[in-house]
Amino acid sequence: MPDDASDIARACYQAYVDKDRAALEALIAEDFRFSSPLDNRLDRETYFERCWPNSERIRACTFKHLIPIGETVFVTYEGEGIGGKGFRNTEILTIRGGKIVEVEVYFGWSLPHPAPDGGFVEPNELAE
Repeated sequence: MPDDASDIARACYQAYVDKDRAALEALIAEDFRFSSPLDNRLDRETYFERCWPNSERIRACTFKHLIPIGETVFVTYEGEGIGGKGFRNTEILTIRGGKIVEVEVYFGWSLPHPAPDGGFVEPNELAE
């Protein structure tokens, strides 16, 4: 099992790509908490019930930024879904004692980006 914070973060995302729940369970602390724009401090059990099924739709994960600072790892990655649809997320992982104890997720980017280069879309256009 990896012990460097960056290696632990990489192994977490690789477990999703590999559909290896046992590998991810070994990385997640018992007192784990998960937050996102849709989730507020989910416990470990609820995280696996709610989030792990997404692994079935993820084909690849490419790191854009992976920056460890002490027990915190800032990660921006681009994911590729089974159907080819892409997404980009930024996550903040807190790692203590070789385990992930907290994750904060910030998402919302679709790839390719719906706005043209140098341009924008209105929020109501995204809902269409």
